Amino acid sequence: MVHYGHSNQLRQARAMGDYLIVGVHTDDDITLTVDGKDTYEEVKKAGRYRECKRTQGVSTTDLVGRMLLMTKAHHSNIDEDLDYRKHTDNFGKGPKGHSPWTGVSQFLQTSQKIIQFASGKEPQPGDTIIYVAGAFDLFHVGHVDFLEKVHQLAKKPYIIAGLHFDQEVNRYKGKNYPIMNIHERTLSVLACRYVSEVVIGAPYAVTADLLDHFRVTLVCHGMTEVVPDKDGSDPYKEPKRRNIFQLVDSGSNLTTDLIVQRIIKNRLEFEARNQKKEAKELAVLEAMKRLGEEQP
Repeated sequence: MVHYGHSNQLRQARAMGDYLIVGVHTDDDITLTVDGKDTYEEVKKAGRYRECKRTQGVSTTDLVGRMLLMTKAHHSNIDEDLDYRKHTDNFGKGPKGHSPWTGVSQFLQTSQKIIQFASGKEPQPGDTIIYVAGAFDLFHVGHVDFLEKVHQLAKKPYIIAGLHFDQEVNRYKGKNYPIMNIHERTLSVLACRYVSEVVIGAPYAVTADLLDHFRVTLVCHGMTEVVPDKDGSDPYKEPKRRNIFQLVDSGSNLTTDLIVQRIIKNRLEFEARNQKKEAKELAVLEAMKRLGEEQP
């Protein structure tokens, strides 16, 4: 599962240019084997090792826990209760788990994080300004395929993605959706090369004011169902009236629902995977402790 923490690492790795990188690793994860040996020792000797800082705030373990707990405590404006935090912190851990690496961290949105992910480019004369909207939850290859197809619709595309607030997404998707809150989804979408700008908390209905404000040329939507607005109206009524609405087939059948169903189906496997990871990390901690004691 690739989230914005991974995206930031990949972005940094790509920025290193054409230099052959054999080992690229995050700077906040273990790099020792259980016997205390540096996993990247040979790579470092060859001068081919780089560390890329990962964006803090979410982990794959946390996201899987949110899917399985079926709560809404992770939504941006809902205070996390103690029960939710207790369950997520202990998800898939053994009874003696104390590893600092396997667990959850609190997401804190900052302007610097947004700047780090944003392209910073404004639309230029001749650009085709395309607006897409949705939840973009658990940003996955289906979303990327859709945005790539949208990007191919114009010679000079400038894609603006409107992200709905958590409460709006929960209204039309139900259950404990969205799995990722508005702040996390913002960084995930900004990390996509096809997206130029993100509207944080976009209105569900694509209004005339929104189209005029951003000078939108084209509005696109995937082949998924369009749920009516609260009053029963079509949220794409205005762009359809202007004849600038277009359905785009991503060619992918992967959806957020399908990912969640896979996680739920394989719950025991995920818990076992985390327990195994926790045990390995504890063994590394013990090895590091022994090495420290052996140093003169």
